[in-house]
Amino acid sequence: MSNVVLQQKVPDFTLPAASGENVSLSNFRGKRAVIYFYPKDMTPGCTKESCEFRDYSTEFKRLNTEIIGISPDDLASHTQFISEYSLPFLLLSDTDHKVCEMFGVWKLREREGQQFYGVERSTFLIDEKGVLVNEWRAVQVDGHVADVLASIKRL
Repeated sequence: MSNVVLQQKVPDFTLPAASGENVSLSNFRGKRAVIYFYPKDMTPGCTKESCEFRDYSTEFKRLNTEIIGISPDDLASHTQFISEYSLPFLLLSDTDHKVCEMFGVWKLREREGQQFYGVERSTFLIDEKGVLVNEWRAVQVDGHVADVLASIKRL
């Protein structure tokens, strides 16, 4: 169940970052924030998505937009992921999946006949005042980052 609604202010949250600090959504007021939820560090789809955000990061910054990645992985995993792929943005650790649940991306999933709970790859665009202005759920990686960037340019 999602607690975030399009065209409404997103509730503030705080999570630990691989940089060693605690980061709150409210830290980004005055800028746009792209929050992308992904299942797991170092997996093929998550690596491709994160590297595409990395490759467009200068353009996002030019548009006053911060990129924030969130997964249930721990800080050590995030640190390794950032180092291995030179990711120039924050990765936040949601090990108890409270923020994932708040955004409605913690879901029952199935792979190879096994059911489990995990993150449904999703992205959220939050404006300078903390209002959710766009969302992409059940994301397919190919073309996704370019679509998010185009959406920001239309604002």
